[in-house]
Amino acid sequence: MSKEVTVDAEQHVAKDYTDPPPAPLLDLGELRLWSFYRALIAEFIATLLFLYVTVATVIGHLKQTEACGGVGVLGIAWAFGGMIFVLVYCTAGISGGHINPAVTFGLFLARKVSLLRAFLYMVVQCLGAICGVGLVKAFMKSPYNSLGGGANVVNPGYSKGTALGAEIIGTFVLVYTVFSATDPKRSARDCHVPVLAPLPIGFAVFMVHLATIPITGTGINPARSFGAAVIINRGNVWDDHWIFWVGPFVGALAAAAYHQYILRAAALKALGSFRSNPRN
Repeated sequence: MSKEVTVDAEQHVAKDYTDPPPAPLLDLGELRLWSFYRALIAEFIATLLFLYVTVATVIGHLKQTEACGGVGVLGIAWAFGGMIFVLVYCTAGISGGHINPAVTFGLFLARKVSLLRAFLYMVVQCLGAICGVGLVKAFMKSPYNSLGGGANVVNPGYSKGTALGAEIIGTFVLVYTVFSATDPKRSARDCHVPVLAPLPIGFAVFMVHLATIPITGTGINPARSFGAAVIINRGNVWDDHWIFWVGPFVGALAAAAYHQYILRAAALKALGSFRSNPRN
């Protein structure tokens, strides 16, 4: 009995944080706001810069002929993770710092953004990726064309199932980190979390790249894979391209469900599964 009373008392303690209300499914009013278009521009430019720096790093590494002449896999992973850290830090207050359709999809599933915003974010992210890789080709045309253009493919020795699993798990790690780093519950109790949020997100990208570069070159970002495929547009680049959309979206779905319905117990709260009245 005392245990039930204690649980009941805890449930009536006022929360020290406030969850933002769910975003409307379709909010046409956003089309009248300059802040909405500013966010789209920020996502476009951020994805452009992300692809330019990272793909240029990949091409620069592949161009080296000496065994230790390039940055190596570790340097490529740092380029991807470091750019995400920088760009999320710069754009979080403007657009939320998504820079990835899979992240946008996960946040949409959690009702953090509207359907309209999510769709247009994905469009401008893909356009930014195409332009970013286009700049790499313009500045490094010869090595770009001869070294594969930094496109994601299933590497020899790995099956499509293995590649799909790597993309799902890698994206799960990234999107789960995004949810955890931006959770208002943690922000209220750990005042340093909002300031440091881009850091764990960047590190998640870095760690996933270390694990999956040998398998797929690491997608976990459909815009990154799409932009590189569009610009190189040859060979087997389109053969397994579906993996770099299906994998990240499934991983984002799993991360959103895990965080919202298990860690934050949204399903249990909605269904009233926890007994709130000891007399029941």
